[in-house]
Amino acid sequence: MKRRSMIALLAFGFAALSWSQPASSETGWITLFDGKNLDGFTKVGDANWRVEDGMIVADKGNGFLVTKNEYKDYEIRAEFWVEADSNSGVFIRCTDPNKIGASNCYEVNIWDARPDPSYGTGAIVNVAKVDPMPHAAGKWNTYDITAKGSTFTIVLNGQKTVDGAQDSKLSSGHIALQHGLGVKDANGVPNDKGVVKFRKLEIKPL
Repeated sequence: MKRRSMIALLAFGFAALSWSQPASSETGWITLFDGKNLDGFTKVGDANWRVEDGMIVADKGNGFLVTKNEYKDYEIRAEFWVEADSNSGVFIRCTDPNKIGASNCYEVNIWDARPDPSYGTGAIVNVAKVDPMPHAAGKWNTYDITAKGSTFTIVLNGQKTVDGAQDSKLSSGHIALQHGLGVKDANGVPNDKGVVKFRKLEIKPL
């Protein structure tokens, strides 16, 4: 009787352990930001990236947070918060981790105040326009970004803003988060402020 009770207890323990800690291979999702540090990223530029309250935060400067690893085909899930004048974005397939831009990356934009809204929030700059442009400021948003071969799909807060856009110039590369320069003032000086926050960033290879 004692032996049976012990076996039953061990079986329950193993079952509980497998339920509470599912293997990452079951879902396929890989966490890029653990809420604790930026060890998986390299800073490029002078943006003041840091971790606050489990979030990636920047509110000044012009720069990027670049993954140390490269990726090819995948789905990204990101949660972000910006102010009305914040210039941000998720850059994918960046071929040069030390020089990030729309010419050597695909820029999935986050910029409600972009002078040309056709490539503003929800668009892929110079690849896929968005009309009408959704607004992300002042609330938490979710981005679902799928890059598979030459096909790209973007979903913002459940709304598909890019549907199967085609472009084949970049096949793989790094992922970068942006805190960028905003709209210029009357003296022609671009704003380098505006809060940008990310609290979730994960990737699923396809």
